[in-house]
Amino acid sequence: MNAYGRHREQSMQKKLLSGLFWVLLANLLVKPFWILGIEVGVQNAVGNEAYGFYYAIFSFSYIFNILLDLGLTNFNTRNIAQHPQLIGKHLSGILGIKLLLLGLYVVVTFSVGLLLGYGSEEFSLLALLTLCQFLNSLILYLRSNFEGLLLFRWDSLFSVLDRLLMIVICGCLLWSPLRERFNIYWFVYAQLAAYGLTALLALVVIGRKAGLRRLRWDRRFFMVILRKSAPFALLVLLMAAYGHVDSIVLRAMASDEQAGIFAGAFRLLDALTMVAYLVSVPLLPVFSRLCAEKKPVGDSVRMVFWPLMLFSVGTAVACSLLAEPLMRLLYHGGAAPYVPVFRVVIFGLVPIGLTYIFGTLLTAGGYLRQLNTFAAVSLVLNIVVNVLLIPHLGAVGSAWASLATQSFMAVAQLMLAVRLFHLPAAAFLPPALRELRQAIGLIKNNNTNQ
Repeated sequence: MNAYGRHREQSMQKKLLSGLFWVLLANLLVKPFWILGIEVGVQNAVGNEAYGFYYAIFSFSYIFNILLDLGLTNFNTRNIAQHPQLIGKHLSGILGIKLLLLGLYVVVTFSVGLLLGYGSEEFSLLALLTLCQFLNSLILYLRSNFEGLLLFRWDSLFSVLDRLLMIVICGCLLWSPLRERFNIYWFVYAQLAAYGLTALLALVVIGRKAGLRRLRWDRRFFMVILRKSAPFALLVLLMAAYGHVDSIVLRAMASDEQAGIFAGAFRLLDALTMVAYLVSVPLLPVFSRLCAEKKPVGDSVRMVFWPLMLFSVGTAVACSLLAEPLMRLLYHGGAAPYVPVFRVVIFGLVPIGLTYIFGTLLTAGGYLRQLNTFAAVSLVLNIVVNVLLIPHLGAVGSAWASLATQSFMAVAQLMLAVRLFHLPAAAFLPPALRELRQAIGLIKNNNTNQ
């Protein structure tokens, strides 16, 4: 590699480290308190049955969330990272597409709800959650522009602002005399307010940077963008489905109570998974730019692989050993229902970490067809294992289904990435062993020269 190429690779690694620092700092200061303080507080306040009902409807609305995006966010991050001069044109056009997709999302979601036999209670909650999903999708799209431009400090701010506002609103409700009257709808209203304000502020900031003046309604542009983003859309849909179908199948085959227990046990994994997700946020634009410039990605993969794996494996083992005190600390109703479920799902932290590294690398490289195939097989695997195990094990069966699905996806992506990107074995060695391997190589070379 020439001096310019080496300089570009080092520059990308510096941007990656900077992005990791700011995104991790902002989110580790805010989101653990949101998940372990506010969400746990809400579940304790309303009870497992009410929260299980909310979580099942939320999961249903989340699965169809892809209709609000159709892959636009991941496509936009990759595209703007490779062609930053296009941001003004794409921002004005894609915002128009987002408004059209809101109508599609509402029609499909409510139609499927009717087919599932939802009544007025389900639809009243679903209506609010569809608006929450739209605002959250809008925030993620706006953030993709900051990520594509490698403006990671702005991205870090808007990655936590909505949760920070929810903490303030829900905290005032939960830790006041109003707690006795708290219900699950208050929780949803707090989300609506926080998402709305965050989306507005993000739009103002990125609009000024992109020179946004008005929305652009161009049918040809819409069709071109949607066609290019279609593979991303299918991938997000399939991954959302296999990641959230557990609670839906569990509620259908067991009860709201079992769905609530699964949600409670899954919550700490969800909080810890945040670390792997945040690592992937700067990875996508950095990998995308390296792929566009045909630069090697081995050093960037190595930079995140071992720290993330050490965190994932160590944390999963520690949490499994401490399952009972952790669940007792979180839930006032007693730890017993949650412990066996938690001891299984927490090991999903390891394959999820692998997926965020190698799935992101394959996405940046444009290998969407292979990723979609893996995700489709994962969805089928998840449903089959759930159907087989839930009648005998309840929420524990869903936990095993989740772990099996995540493990399959991680191994498939890892093997494909190694083959396609020619990743050397040294990329997966711990730093100490890698240095030892290099030292042995130098000794062998010296002996040969002598």
